[in-house]
Amino acid sequence: MATSRGAVFFMLAVSCVCSAVSHRDQQTWFEGIFLSSMCPINASASTLYGIMFDAGSTGTRIHVYTFVQKMPGQLPILEGEVFDSVKPGLSAFVDQPKQGAETVQGLLEVAKDSIPRSHWKKTPVVLKATAGLRLLPEHKAKALLFEVKEIFRKSPFLVPKGSVSIMDGSDEGILAWVTVNFLTGQLHDHRQETVGTLDLGGASTQITFLPQFEKTLEQTPRGYLTSFEMFNSTYKLYTHSYLGFGLKAARLATLGALETEGTDGHTFRSACLPRWLEAEWIFGGVKYQYGGNQEGEVGFDPCYAEVLRVVQGKLHQPEEVQRGSFYAFSYYYDRAVDTDMIDYEKGGILKVEDFERKAREHIISWVY
Repeated sequence: MATSRGAVFFMLAVSCVCSAVSHRDQQTWFEGIFLSSMCPINASASTLYGIMFDAGSTGTRIHVYTFVQKMPGQLPILEGEVFDSVKPGLSAFVDQPKQGAETVQGLLEVAKDSIPRSHWKKTPVVLKATAGLRLLPEHKAKALLFEVKEIFRKSPFLVPKGSVSIMDGSDEGILAWVTVNFLTGQLHDHRQETVGTLDLGGASTQITFLPQFEKTLEQTPRGYLTSFEMFNSTYKLYTHSYLGFGLKAARLATLGALETEGTDGHTFRSACLPRWLEAEWIFGGVKYQYGGNQEGEVGFDPCYAEVLRVVQGKLHQPEEVQRGSFYAFSYYYDRAVDTDMIDYEKGGILKVEDFERKAREHIISWVY
């Protein structure tokens, strides 16, 4: 089943309106973004708002969330969302940071129209940038973020410390997990029965789940585990982001083009492509020529071997995940919809072998 990219930023807003997440070993970037005074857990029923900006590589999106806390001590319930977006993303304004920030200013008007004026001063506004800004030179990314902070500072909304920053892959994994389990009700009853999350982006992919077996904890690299307390429960998550294994970056790696600087007319070839194919693709501002193998094998098996060479020895594979349930989204969802494996609106339930079967069917269609 699929969930939208915006769901991750919904969980950021939950954190914003109710400061209920704390890290056991070290402070996480999202801890303290929302002040507890904004959402006193023992207060009477009240309506709360949160403004989240998702600054991605292809566009900037705003999510204005409305929450209602009906009973003292209970989690706030999502009552509504207003969404809008602009293109291109902030990274397109790498040399015009003020112009980039102006796109955020325009979206703030959406928030003003959606939130009662009486709530403006106590409604937090947060912007989190992802891979688009991570790929920029640090000084240029900072210049963009500085201009966004200035826009926020001049706005009538509450601007918490650390409200404008760049997320790393692990943060995305953790928040995706919290989001899905919050929305499916897994966290409301303080249960430890949860689902894992799989997020396939363009440059990286994240896997996050709550281990149920001690063996998993013992065999997992230390850097893959994180513990935190949330809503009076403690969770020890397995989470890892594989940089370079996102859909587009992995495609380049399979072609042998990931770390090339200049292509100079060179055509990258793969057994994963039709023998007759000759095409161009622009990624990260670089134009690549690619095509199928003119000599040698093409088809599923040689293609699988090419991909295996890219990932072999670089993946940690806990046995436990074979028996777990996961929510997969982003490019997992897109590719499943594109190949008619799931419904665009309803999503669906798939197994790993369903993706393999569809890949074989697709390759057979042009090999024979």
